[in-house]
Formats: sequence, C-alpha cells, structure tokens
Amino acid sequence: MDRKRLYPWYFASGAAILYFLLCFLPGILGIGYSFTDWNNFTNEIRFVGLDNYKRIFEGNSEYLLYIGNTILFTIVTTVAKTVVGLALALLLTRKFIKCKNFQRMIIFSPQVMSYLVVGLVFKSMLHPTTGFLNNFLRGIGLDALAKNWLTDLNIVFPTVMTVDTWKGMGYIMVVVIAGLLSIAPEYYEAAEMDGASFFQQLRHITIPLLKPVLVNATVLNVTYGLRVFDMVYSLTNGGPGNATGVINTAVYKEFSKGDLAMGTTLSSVLFFIVLALLYFIIKSMESSEVEN
Repeated sequence: MDRKRLYPWYFASGAAILYFLLCFLPGILGIGYSFTDWNNFTNEIRFVGLDNYKRIFEGNSEYLLYIGNTILFTIVTTVAKTVVGLALALLLTRKFIKCKNFQRMIIFSPQVMSYLVVGLVFKSMLHPTTGFLNNFLRGIGLDALAKNWLTDLNIVFPTVMTVDTWKGMGYIMVVVIAGLLSIAPEYYEAAEMDGASFFQQLRHITIPLLKPVLVNATVLNVTYGLRVFDMVYSLTNGGPGNATGVINTAVYKEFSKGDLAMGTTLSSVLFFIVLALLYFIIKSMESSEVEN
C-alpha cells in the first residue's frame, strides 16, 4: 500500500523540483530583495525595510500611475474581450450563418500571433502620416477622424486596449463556443415552445449555464491583464510620457537603469495584487456553487 501511495510522487517529483527551483524559489528571493537597496552600482546589499514600498505608495509617486493603468487596462480589456467574445460566439453558433468554421478561424487567428508582431503591425498601421488607418480615413473624406493614435494623450491608452482586445477576443470566442455546444438543445426547444425570445433564452438559459466558462475566461483575462507587457511595450513603450505605463513596463525600466531592488518591489506588488484578485474570484466561485 505504501508503494502504491508513493508511486504517483515518483512522476511528480521531477516537475515539482523544477518548479521549486525555477519558479517558487526565485519568487521568494525576489520578495526578499524588495526589502533591500540592491542595485548594479555596488556589491553591498543593505536591508532598508519598507522604504521601497513607501516610495511606490507615496502621494506623488509615478508608480501609482502605473498601478492605476494596470488595473484600468485589466478591467476594460476583461470586460471588452468577454462581451465581444460572447457576442461572436452567439453569432457564429446560429444556424443561418454560413462558413462558420472559416469565420471562427479568421477571428481566432490573431491569437496565434505573438504580441510583439501584433504590436509592430499596428504601430505601423496607426502611424499619423504614413499609417494605413489615417490614409484610409483621409481617402474617404473623413479627415477629421484621422488622429495621432499612439501619441495623443487622450486616446493612446484606449487605442492600446482596443488593439489588445482585438487580439484576445478570438480566444474567448472559442472558449465560449465550446461552452455553448455543450448546452443540451432541449433547453432551447422547451423555451421556444413557451414563446421565449432570444434575449429571454440568453438571460435564463445561456448565461446561467455558461457561468463556469465565463468565470474561467474572466480569470484568464484578469491574470493576463495584470501581467501585460508585450502589447504596451511594442506599441508605445509606456509612452507618451508615462501615459500607457503599466507595472511590468515600470519593472523593465527599473531593471534597465540598475535599480534592481525597485524592480523586484514592483514585481512583488504585482504578485500580491494578482494573489488577492484570484483569491477573491475563487471565493466568489465557491460561494456561487454553494448557492446553486
């Protein structure tokens, strides 16, 4: 019996050791270094307590802007991807839509591209003078709509979030389609016999039965949104100024200029934010399961 109980651990031990050495241990060391003045300019590392965290959360700190931008990006892109992905999934599972698989493939295809490639392509397309979008708008007489999409402080962050939503909505669509196809058609047949409209079916059948799928999609979107880097860096590098800076772009800048302690402190703050949000989401899922 002891051998049978230990047998699965023989297979898991290798992965567990690698995870501990490459993920868990560096994470703990990073949190430890956040309480020091570790930098590239001296070999001496001194303990400074909570000084790095105080620098982040003091009233006039630019780091608060990075944290606020990260949270705003997460909320907006999570809602946008979920709503658009759900709408596309509902549309591309209707019987009257032709070539559904081809259309699903086209919408999903940006997901297989790297964020760097998508960012560079859109950076070229959104160029104020030579970009495709502005030239197209001017060509059809809509000069007033041509904007400095990546340099105007008023629209640059919405632009970045729109590009990110465009890339990620296909993945959410595929996840929701899988959930829709798992719903027994008898529910809809009974609802139609009772005279329920599309929106009544959506409210009372589709959304409740899709709740586990939507919760999982939300968790994926939230964890990605809080850790976003590639899209912002490739499009704007956090600019103009700090208008689109997020926590990970700030971490990159701190490491680049040699302030390793502040970089690890920002990473630790991000870790605690992700941990708190995931705990809240998981507890919400457990409470909803108990109610059901």
